[in-house]
Amino acid sequence: MRVRDLKPEDMSDAQRRVAEEAAAGKRGRVPAPLRAWLHSPEFGARAQRLGEFLRYDTSLGSYLSELAILVTARHWTAHYEWYAHKREGLKAGIDPAVIADIAARRRPRLDDPKAVAVYDYAKTLHETRTIPAALHEQALAALGEQGLVELVGLLGYYTLVAMTLNGFDIGLPEGEPIELEP
Repeated sequence: MRVRDLKPEDMSDAQRRVAEEAAAGKRGRVPAPLRAWLHSPEFGARAQRLGEFLRYDTSLGSYLSELAILVTARHWTAHYEWYAHKREGLKAGIDPAVIADIAARRRPRLDDPKAVAVYDYAKTLHETRTIPAALHEQALAALGEQGLVELVGLLGYYTLVAMTLNGFDIGLPEGEPIELEP
């Protein structure tokens, strides 16, 4: 890791409070990007709270959220994000073939109109940085205004996570293989 990986005994009171708050929350642990964000405790506190909401409490549900996160992880080739969310995606019911297609940068076969909307919106926004009107209307019809706003927030947050993981070279747990090709 390109910044110090703080041990609890090396943390300031503010850093320790942020780490403890994260571990006491829905994640039950300090998430990987927070290991870097702790160097700015206020940033870390706000980011981890936003992440907890976006991960667990949106109207999208775990299946659609994990699908969006996997598209983001693949776009950024964020190995730790992929490692963590592939497991979560499988738990949420995403077909392993869909996950394999995303990893290989192939369009997955998705039957649910909401999943199609999430995949198309996420892929398009990441790749082109804009959304055509027809795709916006399709996603709006499938997800509603709240869902669409939350999807964009989720994509932005997990882009922040991917950039943190990649920028600070936060690697996989020891012994875990890299699954994504560049």
